[in-house]
Amino acid sequence: MRIGITLYPTYGGSGAVATELGLELARRGHEIHFISYASPFRLRGVTDRVTFHEVVPADYPLFEHSPYAFALAVKQHEVALREELQVMHVHYAIPHAATAWLAKQMLAEEHDLKIVTTLHGTDITLVGRDPSYFSLTKFSIERSDRVTAVSAFLRNETYKTFGCDGCEVRVIPNFINLKEYYPAADPATKCKLAPPDYRVLVHVSNFRPVKRLLDVVRIFAGVRKELKAKLILVGDGPDSDAAQREAVNLNVKRDVRFFGRVDDVADLLRGADLFLLPSETESFGLAALEAMACGVPVVASAAGGIPEVVVDGETGFLAPAGDVAAMTQRALEALRDPVRLEALRRGSVARAAAFAAEHVVPQYEQVYEDVLRD
Repeated sequence: MRIGITLYPTYGGSGAVATELGLELARRGHEIHFISYASPFRLRGVTDRVTFHEVVPADYPLFEHSPYAFALAVKQHEVALREELQVMHVHYAIPHAATAWLAKQMLAEEHDLKIVTTLHGTDITLVGRDPSYFSLTKFSIERSDRVTAVSAFLRNETYKTFGCDGCEVRVIPNFINLKEYYPAADPATKCKLAPPDYRVLVHVSNFRPVKRLLDVVRIFAGVRKELKAKLILVGDGPDSDAAQREAVNLNVKRDVRFFGRVDDVADLLRGADLFLLPSETESFGLAALEAMACGVPVVASAAGGIPEVVVDGETGFLAPAGDVAAMTQRALEALRDPVRLEALRRGSVARAAAFAAEHVVPQYEQVYEDVLRD
């Protein structure tokens, strides 16, 4: 199949999943064309059957803001026509689904480009609900030939918010490559993030308010009062400075390390004992899944789609969003009991295996085959 993939190439869950999907599809023999304003951050080196097409908006004095969406629609049309694409798979509804529909209208009738839209979260729960985008988001979803969502939570939110007349949203979860995300074979070979007698807690995100980064620091401070521990924060974003100030206020600055953005976090995760994800909400919780695949249990909020990934008591613990005391207590329960921690590690690895690429990517292939039969 000849498939175009449009995505946000920056550090974040939707871009990571879309890129990994394209790479997996290429390995399975499909011809993949990524279309975006920059090369996806997980697209490394040269890969057979994978091509990147850059969108370059016009820089014209009349435009106060460069009209990226129009340039994207033109590029989608251009690539679809030249490469004879059969499917345009867009990740994140705005503006990608809307521009794909526009690109399709510009094609000749005999070129029936199919549009598959995957919803990832804030395109529905935040951006799509804004009055500035609501009607366009609804239109784009309803005009897509197929729509998928990464969790049952997100599917239900889509129906509740938009109704989506005549539109069926199919749940296809996020996935991981188990050749990249796997537990350390020997604890002695783990990435050294702290002295041997310290416990290591990790958080990975875009440091936006919804991630509740200050709660991460507060949970760690509670753990640090009882145990020798280090906190590793991976990522960057608007709450970074506030988190650093909170670490100073709680007197744990020396035990908190800010790693910034890391393209390959798997080896780092393998050096951790616990992953913290106290988000206000998550459509899925890809970072938690990556940690679990590396044998790292998760303490997270029971919000959004997280309970579809993290099984309370088996792969970690869940608590209400904002309940720092409960998450701190849960973290201490796991870290103080080596036998319990080892059981959670095994449970995490087993649970993550259900989300392996080999199980999930064929579901997308089935969607493409179904839509092309139409």
